[in-house]
Amino acid sequence: MKPDKIKKLIMMIIPAAVLVALSAYLLQGDVWTFWTWYLLALVLGVAAMPLTGRLFRRFDDKGWIFSKVTAIAITGFLTWFLVTVKILKFTAVTCVAVTVICTVLSILLYRKEQKDGFECIPFAHLNLVYAEELLFFAFFLMWTYFAGFHPAAYGTEKFMDYGFMEAMMRSKILPATDLWYSEGKINYYYGGQYFAVFLTKLSGTKVELTYNLMRTFVAGLAFIMPFSLVHQMVKDRLDRNISGWKKKLPSVTGFLAGIAVSVAGNMHYVVYACVIPWIQKLKGEEVSSYWFPDATRYIGFNPDVADKTIHEFPCYSFVLGDLHAHVVDIMFVLLILALLYAWMKKVRTTKITLENTEKKEFWRRQLLMPQLLAAAALLGMFHWTNYWDFVIYYTVTCGVILIMNIIGQEGKVKWILAVTAAQAAEILILATLIILPFTMQFDSSNMVQGIALAQHHSLPHQLLVLWGLPTILTVLFIISLLVEKLKVAENRSLYRLLKSVTLPDLFAVVMGLCAIGLVLIPELVYVRDIYENGNARANTMFKLTYQAYIMFGMTMIYAIFRLLIIGKNKILKALAVIGLILFVWTCGYFGNSVHAWFGEVWKPSEYKGLNATAFLETDFSEDVGGIKWLKENVKDVEVVLEANGDSYSEYERVSAMTGLPTIMGWYVHEWLWRGDLADINAKIADVENIYTSTDEAHVKSLLEEYDVSYIFVGSCERKKYGDQLNNDMLKSMGEVVYQDDEWQTYIVKVK
Repeated sequence: MKPDKIKKLIMMIIPAAVLVALSAYLLQGDVWTFWTWYLLALVLGVAAMPLTGRLFRRFDDKGWIFSKVTAIAITGFLTWFLVTVKILKFTAVTCVAVTVICTVLSILLYRKEQKDGFECIPFAHLNLVYAEELLFFAFFLMWTYFAGFHPAAYGTEKFMDYGFMEAMMRSKILPATDLWYSEGKINYYYGGQYFAVFLTKLSGTKVELTYNLMRTFVAGLAFIMPFSLVHQMVKDRLDRNISGWKKKLPSVTGFLAGIAVSVAGNMHYVVYACVIPWIQKLKGEEVSSYWFPDATRYIGFNPDVADKTIHEFPCYSFVLGDLHAHVVDIMFVLLILALLYAWMKKVRTTKITLENTEKKEFWRRQLLMPQLLAAAALLGMFHWTNYWDFVIYYTVTCGVILIMNIIGQEGKVKWILAVTAAQAAEILILATLIILPFTMQFDSSNMVQGIALAQHHSLPHQLLVLWGLPTILTVLFIISLLVEKLKVAENRSLYRLLKSVTLPDLFAVVMGLCAIGLVLIPELVYVRDIYENGNARANTMFKLTYQAYIMFGMTMIYAIFRLLIIGKNKILKALAVIGLILFVWTCGYFGNSVHAWFGEVWKPSEYKGLNATAFLETDFSEDVGGIKWLKENVKDVEVVLEANGDSYSEYERVSAMTGLPTIMGWYVHEWLWRGDLADINAKIADVENIYTSTDEAHVKSLLEEYDVSYIFVGSCERKKYGDQLNNDMLKSMGEVVYQDDEWQTYIVKVK
């Protein structure tokens, strides 16, 4: 090997070796689980490249990073499907077997591709692949290290998220029994937590660690997937023969896009954490403190009015640590956006019209486009991972299809409408069919009561603070594009205009307009639910603007690049520079929130580890022994009675930490999932009767009715029922299998 090649190889190995060593130093004993997940994702991604390479054949990296998520989606969804239709049991063996079979099929596809002369591995761009792997590892490591400073699955809705995982870990059927409603199955969008459990079983790791690892894994992908997509968009927009400093632009812009989606905050941080305190300091006034959740609870809270809303974004989610459906779904929505761009590239380079294709072949090719079929499968999956994302991205997909058909069918209205309607219907039908095992068991009537006109509206300055920066940059970009294209007289028709716009510009416009629309919708209408009294728009604004933020992140950075590098208007260039400065300023939110939530992360000695249940030793010292006993000794899905309580409280710590179902759990959550308040209140009364009644026959009948196997008496039970707690009666119901005399905690195994 030549000396210069050896030197280059060494220079490539050094950063990888440094990152591996750093991970071992920072994560300590947790590093083995971290490495296991990283290597699993790497292997799965490589195994899926024969398929991904075809879907993203016009990407320089052939979809290398997207291959990881493609593999997880295929193997995870197929496992779930086979378990849900009762063909297989949900075990580690099943997860491994399905994954191996998919890998074998992928190898066969690879051999066929080799015979056909198609290369699915991006050998020509290995430097890009290597850079993407390093960046993914670095951001995955960063978030995992931070998580180790606040690992507890306790607070906000973490009991629910972790409890879902524990319930599925011990269940061999899906959906699992609802841990807070022992007489029913989980009636919620549990797909996000399912994928965490699937990867846990597939990797042979422990849910105590992977609860945190799943969210940091998604956080790493939330950086690198926008990087890859925007890198390709910028590369497509620039001349392929670019040289000098411009060769760095795709990587720089991609990096900023990754930061915009996964790390940056919004202008709320700039205004309320920086500008206003600075003015107060100049005036000699008391400086206001800043609490990072305020950026997600602004409209309705400042000023305080009867219209409380939620407008979260990925960085906040990654810091807070809830493993919600919308968080896990980030990697899948980024995949569908990339698929849409890959499809646009295919359509732009492969002209399919009736003039150059026979009618039968025309429709076959229009309806069997791999990227659209893959998008349809993902959209179907969204019913189960986060239904809001199905509605949002089905609309985005149909918008992209319409635009590309206007171009592809050369402005012929009849064929534009016919092809668009056929493709939209095909996607909807396929998406509906593949998710039937979920929708046939899922009752959403309790969660949604229709759509209503918004009675409240956000103040203009609030909208400006939260979404003004990306909106203004998007609008400036679109205006500059229109001015540039409409100078040419022949571009005055819609068909000519769209055809004259380069593909990356067009895709950025689509994302930007969709994001603006998602911000405006809650100002007009909202979806009615149980939170209508005082929080009517909260859920609608939350789910819509979360996706708006993701699309805005990529559009904003691309717009800055487009205005600065391609555009010629000096005023727009100056505005783009200001926009870039303000964007960088919003990244200060990351530092503020990380310090506020995780503490002194610059001190590795303060690292606590990833164990999400370690908090039990200190926060539930009275109960920890009993909870551990249940986890170690109860292997099946058996009902454990514990005192119920309000949502977001310390109640249901036993069911949440063990996955064992109880009669009734968090009140508001079950109200949302079931809708039958009379039934819920009756169960609460029955639980109280079991713990406090002196009627032995009645207590026995209730235990039999609910098929209770164990009765747990600990801190929450003593707190809730006090002197009414009938310990003698409870102990007479069976055998005391666990007892802690110091804390007076015990568990009764019912006869």
